[in-house]
Amino acid sequence: EVQLVESGGGLVQAGGSLRLSCVGSGFTFDDSAIGWFRQVPGKEREGVSCISISDGNTYYADSVKGRFTISSDNKTNTVYLQMTSLKPEDTAVYYCAGDLMCPYGLSWHDDDARGQGTQVTVSS
Repeated sequence: EVQLVESGGGLVQAGGSLRLSCVGSGFTFDDSAIGWFRQVPGKEREGVSCISISDGNTYYADSVKGRFTISSDNKTNTVYLQMTSLKPEDTAVYYCAGDLMCPYGLSWHDDDARGQGTQVTVSS
């Protein structure tokens, strides 16, 4: 069974940092692409970032480029999202998602594997 488990969300002041973690199991991690999208109630899902585990290529939404960094630890099947210079508009539930390739335009599909989500709240 494919599983993605996120952790690391929380409350932080604007300008602060958080690191999210996503541990994958039940699939061949090295052949996958793992990333993040975020969801705010009443708004469309927004793809945030993705890393292709096999070649290390990374992708970012324009809204987070230069502030967020995605990385992977293949020994522990973990993907990290280091978030810095956080803004109130980064507040959302962040979901870890996985597929064989990073989706075009970071548009994660409804049938992609995903975790349960972790809340990130940035106060002004």
